[in-house]
Amino acid sequence: MLGIFRKFILDKRIIRKTFSFSAVAAKRFVIKDHYEFDQKVINSDNPVIVNFHAEWCDPCKILTPKMTELLEPSEEIDLAIVDVDDNAELVQTFEVKAVPAILAFRNGVVVDKFIGLVDANMIENLIGKLTKKKAS
Repeated sequence: MLGIFRKFILDKRIIRKTFSFSAVAAKRFVIKDHYEFDQKVINSDNPVIVNFHAEWCDPCKILTPKMTELLEPSEEIDLAIVDVDDNAELVQTFEVKAVPAILAFRNGVVVDKFIGLVDANMIENLIGKLTKKKAS
């Protein structure tokens, strides 16, 4: 009986984690190629903040989690992560010269951008801009 109870509790935890992951997966995604970029960023109904980063980049290791944290409460804006080492074509297309580079897209067009490690206020201003313009 105890084994069945443990299995039931464990299954509930697994299901809860799965649901919470799927809810986040729709808001934050890793772009693997140009086709996926077109589908999830250019053709998105929501504004999308694209974070061009690299695994070897120390400022990226700070900025990416901060972006995720600040965007978590917003259901209106998605976050796309692009690894510059795996996506040379996208890097060239958007003329990314340094990482981290943040590009904000609305209706398939870049509406704002910044390069480098910035403070939370600048990120919040970007989020606010994208949220306000969508509401207008």
